[in-house]
Amino acid sequence: MELLQNKVALITGATRGIGKGIAINFAKNGANIAFTYVSSEEKAIALEKELEGYGIKAKAYKSDAGNFKAAEELVNAVVTEFGTVDVLVNNAGITKDTLLMRMSEQQWDDVINANLKSVFNLTKAIQKPMLKARKGSIINMSSVVGVKGNAGQSNYAASKAGIIGFTKSIAIELGSRNIRCNAIAPGFIETEMTAGLDEKVVQQWRDGIPLKRGGTTEDVANLTLFLASDMSSYITGQCINICGGMLT
Repeated sequence: MELLQNKVALITGATRGIGKGIAINFAKNGANIAFTYVSSEEKAIALEKELEGYGIKAKAYKSDAGNFKAAEELVNAVVTEFGTVDVLVNNAGITKDTLLMRMSEQQWDDVINANLKSVFNLTKAIQKPMLKARKGSIINMSSVVGVKGNAGQSNYAASKAGIIGFTKSIAIELGSRNIRCNAIAPGFIETEMTAGLDEKVVQQWRDGIPLKRGGTTEDVANLTLFLASDMSSYITGQCINICGGMLT
């Protein structure tokens, strides 16, 4: 069953990790995909070809989600190319971890801009085609750190907590137009970024999780697929933790 047959999805930050997993899962389920990247054109072209292998249309766009004008231009370009956008996944984000006493103003601003302002930028831009179609699903990638906080990540936690508040507000604003907005809060997800960490440390993290394992990009992608599809047509304004019971 192809849950997103003939739908158009725009995914930010999709060339690696969770974003890539979402793009592949969406393609397998029949969605045509526009996705963004910031630096690696080689990875973007490779992903474009991989996605097209599932028989769908895919196009990479070099765009900084944290730039308001660039986000507007991106959405206009995608609508021109694909006709509409049914699903927006705000996945782009960065970390610049350090204790508050060492954190610079620039480290704060960079993370808030890339993680939180980007969600505002893309959501504001995507309103127009979704309001015109009177339907849409917006999915914002938060984090369990935005729910519970974490030492050394005050900038990241603030940005991810802000996403949750923004998500709930947009769900209320756009619900009457059949536009849904939900957030996902991943816990410890094992990606290429975590592969370089000390195995003993990683195992300690796994042991502290009730399900005794780290999450996979597929785990997050499956939840994102559900929220993007009509199977979740009565779900909006929610933040769903996907953390193996870490916050239980």
